Amino acid sequence: MALAACSQQDQNPAPSQADAAKVQAQVEADEANRQLQNYRQMLQMKNDEMAALLGQDIVQHFPNSDAAKEVQQTLPEVAQRWRETSEKRRLAALWTYQVAPMEGGTQSTASLFSTRPSGDRAVRLVLRRHTQWGQSLFLFGTGHGFVCKGNCMLQAQFDGKPHPVRAFLPTTGEPAIFIRDDKPFIEAMEKTKRIVFHVETRDGGKQELVFDTGGYDPSKWTALGKK
Repeated sequence: MALAACSQQDQNPAPSQADAAKVQAQVEADEANRQLQNYRQMLQMKNDEMAALLGQDIVQHFPNSDAAKEVQQTLPEVAQRWRETSEKRRLAALWTYQVAPMEGGTQSTASLFSTRPSGDRAVRLVLRRHTQWGQSLFLFGTGHGFVCKGNCMLQAQFDGKPHPVRAFLPTTGEPAIFIRDDKPFIEAMEKTKRIVFHVETRDGGKQELVFDTGGYDPSKWTALGKK
Protein backbone atom coordinates (compact mmCIF):
# COMPACT_ATOMS: atom_id res chain seq x y z
CA MET A 1 0.00 0.00 0.00
CA ALA A 2 2.88 2.38 0.81
CA LEU A 3 4.45 1.68 -2.56
CA ALA A 4 1.11 2.34 -4.28
CA ALA A 5 0.71 5.67 -2.48
CA CYS A 6 4.21 6.74 -3.49
CA SER A 7 3.45 5.73 -7.06
CA GLN A 8 0.30 7.88 -7.11
CA GLN A 9 2.21 10.90 -5.72
CA ASP A 10 4.82 10.50 -8.45
CA GLN A 11 2.09 10.50 -11.09
CA ASN A 12 0.36 13.64 -9.63
CA PRO A 13 3.16 15.81 -8.26
CA ALA A 14 2.21 18.94 -6.29
CA PRO A 15 2.48 22.15 -8.36
CA SER A 16 5.74 23.97 -7.86
CA GLN A 17 6.02 27.64 -6.93
CA ALA A 18 7.12 28.37 -10.48
CA ASP A 19 4.00 26.71 -11.87
CA ALA A 20 1.79 28.65 -9.43
CA ALA A 21 3.49 31.89 -10.45
CA LYS A 22 2.84 31.14 -14.13
CA VAL A 23 -0.82 30.50 -13.40
CA GLN A 24 -1.11 33.77 -11.46
CA ALA A 25 0.70 35.67 -14.19
CA GLN A 26 -1.70 34.29 -16.79
CA VAL A 27 -4.71 35.26 -14.68
CA GLU A 28 -3.39 38.79 -14.34
CA ALA A 29 -2.59 39.01 -18.04
CA ASP A 30 -6.11 37.86 -18.92
CA GLU A 31 -7.63 40.46 -16.60
CA ALA A 32 -5.38 43.20 -17.97
CA ASN A 33 -6.38 42.29 -21.53
CA ARG A 34 -10.06 42.27 -20.55
CA GLN A 35 -9.74 45.77 -19.13
CA LEU A 36 -7.73 46.81 -22.18
CA GLN A 37 -10.65 45.85 -24.41
CA ASN A 38 -12.91 48.07 -22.29
CA TYR A 39 -10.37 50.88 -22.53
CA ARG A 40 -10.27 50.61 -26.32
CA GLN A 41 -14.07 50.65 -26.41
CA MET A 42 -14.22 53.84 -24.31
CA LEU A 43 -11.72 55.48 -26.67
CA GLN A 44 -13.90 54.61 -29.65
CA MET A 45 -16.94 56.04 -27.84
CA LYS A 46 -14.92 59.20 -27.01
CA ASN A 47 -15.74 58.72 -23.33
CA ASP A 48 -12.62 60.32 -21.88
CA GLU A 49 -13.82 60.05 -18.29
CA MET A 50 -14.23 56.25 -18.30
CA ALA A 51 -11.18 55.76 -20.52
CA ALA A 52 -9.02 57.76 -18.10
CA LEU A 53 -10.29 55.80 -15.10
CA LEU A 54 -9.81 52.43 -16.82
CA GLY A 55 -6.37 53.38 -18.13
CA GLN A 56 -5.17 54.55 -14.72
CA ASP A 57 -6.43 51.30 -13.17
CA ILE A 58 -4.57 49.17 -15.74
CA VAL A 59 -1.31 51.06 -15.27
CA GLN A 60 -1.60 50.90 -11.49
CA HIS A 61 -2.51 47.22 -11.10
CA PHE A 62 -0.72 45.72 -14.12
CA PRO A 63 2.30 48.02 -14.59
CA ASN A 64 4.49 45.46 -16.40
CA SER A 65 1.82 44.11 -18.73
CA ASP A 66 1.56 44.62 -22.48
CA ALA A 67 -1.83 46.18 -21.80
CA ALA A 68 -0.21 48.86 -19.62
CA LYS A 69 2.36 49.59 -22.33
CA GLU A 70 -0.40 50.15 -24.89
CA VAL A 71 -2.47 52.29 -22.52
CA GLN A 72 0.48 54.54 -21.67
CA GLN A 73 0.73 55.59 -25.32
CA THR A 74 -2.65 57.38 -25.16
CA LEU A 75 -3.48 57.83 -21.46
CA PRO A 76 -1.70 61.19 -20.90
CA GLU A 77 -3.66 62.84 -23.73
CA VAL A 78 -6.95 61.26 -22.63
CA ALA A 79 -6.44 62.30 -19.00
CA GLN A 80 -5.57 65.86 -20.04
CA ARG A 81 -8.71 66.14 -22.18
CA TRP A 82 -10.81 64.89 -19.28
CA ARG A 83 -9.29 67.38 -16.84
CA GLU A 84 -10.02 70.22 -19.25
CA THR A 85 -13.58 69.01 -19.80
CA SER A 86 -14.17 68.68 -16.06
CA GLU A 87 -12.91 72.21 -15.46
CA LYS A 88 -15.16 73.61 -18.21
CA ARG A 89 -18.17 71.89 -16.67
CA ARG A 90 -17.28 73.19 -13.22
CA LEU A 91 -16.97 76.76 -14.45
CA ALA A 92 -20.18 76.56 -16.50
CA ALA A 93 -22.10 75.25 -13.47
CA LEU A 94 -21.19 78.38 -11.49
CA TRP A 95 -23.42 80.54 -13.69
CA THR A 96 -27.20 80.88 -13.33
CA TYR A 97 -29.44 82.18 -16.13
CA GLN A 98 -33.00 83.34 -15.44
CA VAL A 99 -35.88 85.19 -17.09
CA ALA A 100 -38.62 86.50 -14.78
CA PRO A 101 -41.08 89.38 -14.24
CA MET A 102 -39.53 92.38 -12.50
CA GLU A 103 -41.27 95.64 -11.50
CA GLY A 104 -43.60 96.20 -14.42
CA GLY A 105 -41.40 94.49 -16.96
CA THR A 106 -39.34 91.39 -17.64
CA GLN A 107 -35.70 90.87 -16.75
CA SER A 108 -33.12 88.41 -18.00
CA THR A 109 -30.08 87.78 -15.81
CA ALA A 110 -26.80 85.91 -15.93
CA SER A 111 -25.13 85.74 -12.54
CA LEU A 112 -22.56 83.93 -10.44
CA PHE A 113 -21.39 84.08 -6.83
CA SER A 114 -17.87 84.98 -5.82
CA THR A 115 -15.43 82.14 -5.24
CA ARG A 116 -13.93 84.26 -2.48
CA PRO A 117 -15.54 85.22 -0.19
CA SER A 118 -17.96 82.33 -0.30
CA GLY A 119 -20.91 81.07 1.70
CA ASP A 120 -22.97 83.70 3.55
CA ARG A 121 -20.44 86.42 2.68
CA ALA A 122 -20.45 85.75 -1.08
CA VAL A 123 -21.08 88.61 -3.49
CA ARG A 124 -22.99 88.13 -6.72
CA LEU A 125 -21.92 89.44 -10.13
CA VAL A 126 -25.09 90.14 -12.13
CA LEU A 127 -25.57 90.86 -15.83
CA ARG A 128 -29.11 92.15 -16.31
CA ARG A 129 -31.38 93.04 -19.21
CA HIS A 130 -34.74 94.65 -18.45
CA THR A 131 -37.50 95.56 -20.88
CA GLN A 132 -37.70 99.11 -19.45
CA TRP A 133 -34.30 99.77 -17.85
CA GLY A 134 -32.14 98.27 -20.57
CA GLN A 135 -28.85 96.53 -19.85
CA SER A 136 -26.83 96.86 -16.64
CA LEU A 137 -24.07 95.17 -14.71
CA PHE A 138 -23.57 95.21 -10.96
CA LEU A 139 -22.20 93.54 -7.85
CA PHE A 140 -24.79 92.61 -5.26
CA GLY A 141 -23.52 92.02 -1.73
CA THR A 142 -24.85 91.69 1.79
CA GLY A 143 -25.27 93.98 4.76
CA HIS A 144 -25.10 97.73 4.13
CA GLY A 145 -23.39 97.50 0.75
CA PHE A 146 -20.38 99.24 -0.74
CA VAL A 147 -18.48 102.51 -0.33
CA CYS A 148 -18.39 104.68 -3.45
CA LYS A 149 -18.65 108.47 -3.70
CA GLY A 150 -20.22 109.68 -6.92
CA ASN A 151 -18.42 108.01 -9.79
CA CYS A 152 -15.67 105.94 -8.19
CA MET A 153 -12.99 103.73 -9.69
CA LEU A 154 -12.80 100.07 -8.70
CA GLN A 155 -9.41 98.43 -9.00
CA ALA A 156 -9.76 95.07 -10.76
CA GLN A 157 -7.67 92.43 -12.52
CA PHE A 158 -8.68 90.32 -15.48
CA ASP A 159 -6.57 87.15 -15.37
CA GLY A 160 -4.01 89.03 -13.31
CA LYS A 161 -3.82 92.10 -15.57
CA PRO A 162 -4.96 95.50 -14.21
CA HIS A 163 -8.38 96.50 -15.49
CA PRO A 164 -9.87 99.38 -13.43
CA VAL A 165 -13.61 99.99 -13.89
CA ARG A 166 -15.85 102.95 -13.18
CA ALA A 167 -18.72 102.39 -10.78
CA PHE A 168 -21.54 104.11 -8.90
CA LEU A 169 -24.05 103.29 -6.17
CA PRO A 170 -27.78 102.89 -6.87
CA THR A 171 -30.04 105.63 -5.54
CA THR A 172 -32.50 103.08 -4.18
CA GLY A 173 -30.25 101.90 -1.36
CA GLU A 174 -29.68 98.21 -2.22
CA PRO A 175 -26.33 96.66 -1.16
CA ALA A 176 -25.12 96.88 -4.76
CA ILE A 177 -22.61 98.77 -6.86
CA PHE A 178 -23.17 99.30 -10.59
CA ILE A 179 -20.39 99.18 -13.17
CA ARG A 180 -20.39 101.77 -15.93
CA ASP A 181 -19.34 100.86 -19.47
CA ASP A 182 -21.04 97.49 -19.14
CA LYS A 183 -20.63 96.52 -22.79
CA PRO A 184 -16.80 96.80 -22.88
CA PHE A 185 -16.65 95.07 -19.51
CA ILE A 186 -18.71 92.10 -20.75
CA GLU A 187 -16.70 91.85 -23.96
CA ALA A 188 -13.49 91.64 -21.92
CA MET A 189 -15.07 89.21 -19.46
CA GLU A 190 -15.92 86.78 -22.27
CA LYS A 191 -12.16 86.31 -22.81
CA THR A 192 -11.31 86.07 -19.11
CA LYS A 193 -11.20 83.12 -16.73
CA ARG A 194 -10.93 85.04 -13.44
CA ILE A 195 -11.83 88.57 -12.38
CA VAL A 196 -10.72 90.07 -9.07
CA PHE A 197 -12.28 93.24 -7.64
CA HIS A 198 -10.87 95.32 -4.79
CA VAL A 199 -13.79 97.02 -3.07
CA GLU A 200 -14.63 98.72 0.19
CA THR A 201 -17.78 97.73 2.07
CA ARG A 202 -19.66 99.63 4.74
CA ASP A 203 -19.49 96.65 7.09
CA GLY A 204 -16.13 95.00 6.50
CA GLY A 205 -13.75 97.61 5.10
CA LYS A 206 -11.52 96.73 2.14
CA GLN A 207 -12.26 93.40 0.54
CA GLU A 208 -11.06 91.26 -2.38
CA LEU A 209 -13.76 89.64 -4.51
CA VAL A 210 -12.79 86.73 -6.76
CA PHE A 211 -15.04 85.53 -9.60
CA ASP A 212 -14.29 82.49 -11.78
CA THR A 213 -15.98 83.77 -14.93
CA GLY A 214 -14.55 81.34 -17.50
CA GLY A 215 -17.79 79.33 -17.87
CA TYR A 216 -19.93 82.26 -19.07
CA ASP A 217 -22.12 81.35 -22.07
CA PRO A 218 -23.54 84.47 -23.78
CA SER A 219 -26.04 82.36 -25.72
CA LYS A 220 -27.80 81.48 -22.44
CA TRP A 221 -28.31 85.11 -21.41
CA THR A 222 -31.65 85.70 -23.09
CA ALA A 223 -32.07 88.91 -25.08
CA LEU A 224 -35.24 90.92 -24.47
CA GLY A 225 -37.09 93.38 -26.65
CA LYS A 226 -37.75 96.82 -25.20
CA LYS A 227 -41.24 97.37 -23.86
